Amino acid sequence: MILEVIGSALLGLVLAWASARRLGRRLPARPLVLSTGVAGALFGDFVTHSALGPGSGALSLLGAAAVSAASLSLLLRPAVRAVRRRSAHPA
Repeated sequence: MILEVIGSALLGLVLAWASARRLGRRLPARPLVLSTGVAGALFGDFVTHSALGPGSGALSLLGAAAVSAASLSLLLRPAVRAVRRRSAHPA
């Protein structure tokens, strides 16, 4: 059980680090991203382990990865695009 928790925390940390590295401009401060990834993975592991019971370590890690990725996606800001200004008078 403790190895499952440590594994899911490390998985969440790796997912958060990868997303912060890849999408750094669209995410808030790095400590918030890293802690959200770990917390999401731990919560996902808890929920999956509670639903499936003991003996499902690989599926619990899969649930941890899914909830961690979903938590990290909630932190994303919209991409900055060039906005065209429309003139007040049609041409």
